[in-house]
Amino acid sequence: MWEIIRDLVVGGVTIFLATQYLEEADQLAGQIAVLDHGGIVAEGSAAELKRRVPGGHVRLHFADARDLDAAARTVGAAARDDEALTLQVSGDGDARSLRDLLNQLAGASVEVDRLSIHTPDLDDVFLALTGQPPAAEPASPGRAGRPDGPPEVRAQKAGSR
Repeated sequence: MWEIIRDLVVGGVTIFLATQYLEEADQLAGQIAVLDHGGIVAEGSAAELKRRVPGGHVRLHFADARDLDAAARTVGAAARDDEALTLQVSGDGDARSLRDLLNQLAGASVEVDRLSIHTPDLDDVFLALTGQPPAAEPASPGRAGRPDGPPEVRAQKAGSR
């Protein structure tokens, strides 16, 4: 179904899609309006909406506790997990801030084993805007549904508003 919608949009057709599945909106929509209790609480592209929400971070993984300790002293404010040997540093993961972080650690002779970058997704956006988790999706077991009914995401393609 997603491929059919994409093909129609490429052909110049504007699609108005109402969905409670935020991944679907993220994949298909050029413009998204988030509704809560019948009113629009935000609108924009998926990327624009994600930039509005804090919560992005870089997770640094270390080979040993010595490097974790040194990194925690060097970086300062970060969430530490001694068991997993990780440090979670707030940030959007853009190239410049990531380079600065790694240079800071290298300057302190701290060896990072690997890293991962988390940027907010539309689930994070919906939660931040409404205070409610998105409805459970059949393909994603274990996600909490909203007690007063599913959220709505209205998505438009091809520049139509």
